[in-house]
Amino acid sequence: MAESPLVLVHRPPTMKYMDEPLSRYYRILTTHTSSDPLPIFLSRHASSVRAVVSIGRFKIDADFLSHLPSLQLIVCTSVGTDHVDLPECKRRGISVTNAGGAYSEDVADYAVGLLISFLRRIPAADRYVRSGKWAKYGEFQLGIKLSGKRVGILGLGSIGSLIAKRLEPFGCIISYNSTCQKQSIPYLYYPDVVSLAANNDVIILCCALNDQTRHIVNREVMESLGKNGVIINVGRGGLIDEKELVKCLVEGVIGGAGLDAFEKEPGVPAELFGLDNVVLSPHTAIATPGSFNNVVELALGNLKAFFLNQPLVSPVRLD
Repeated sequence: MAESPLVLVHRPPTMKYMDEPLSRYYRILTTHTSSDPLPIFLSRHASSVRAVVSIGRFKIDADFLSHLPSLQLIVCTSVGTDHVDLPECKRRGISVTNAGGAYSEDVADYAVGLLISFLRRIPAADRYVRSGKWAKYGEFQLGIKLSGKRVGILGLGSIGSLIAKRLEPFGCIISYNSTCQKQSIPYLYYPDVVSLAANNDVIILCCALNDQTRHIVNREVMESLGKNGVIINVGRGGLIDEKELVKCLVEGVIGGAGLDAFEKEPGVPAELFGLDNVVLSPHTAIATPGSFNNVVELALGNLKAFFLNQPLVSPVRLD
């Protein structure tokens, strides 16, 4: 019987959820278990490794790839691939897959949850009760209704479309900005983010992070959104100019934010901790057992297709 293929798992020590399912079908190596420096560990197994499973956001750059000349496939368990040097993968003929729609339902739920949490001040209300202030001072500050809000979605892909679907029953008026206008979509399209912000009460960020979208929400966008405007980010931290966001929150340029992603995770600007007009979350919109089960099945599907020389399930375009 032929020996099962070898798969390299590149992950943080705590993210073990893929190990057992992968080991049913493949021999696995994990980068974090070696006492050797990463380049030496990679080079030692270079001739055997044709596939890498990337969990978390460790950089897979030209230097990493140079130690694995036999590599043909990178399976990412994230939707975003900004941690992977895609041009270098294309140059080397390495295919890349991502998590596709594995997380979409849960991220869409979380985006709506963050928005309601901010508008109705749910985390602040929880703190108010726990601190004893309710008994001491009486009624809590009023929140803001979601119904009827104008919501602009930045990135109307799988996640953005599901967010819109969830907000429609609240009577929200949906519009969007995306890489192009979608002819079959009834929502109003804005060709730039400044006009999207200027014509909405809320903007929700769920687009990919790349060279074109880094800091796409800048000071001008926030000023256009206005002093009652709300930003919800369930994408990547780099979509927002974080320094300007902090200033705008402190100065009252915008009304508030619900943030599940930050530029230098797990670092969060300390200025945000004392603000009552922001809801903070540790990049956990994807984190449910259901989502992890979905991404395990998708990763296994991509690996199976690769080793059987069949079309990949969720390939990433490299051009």
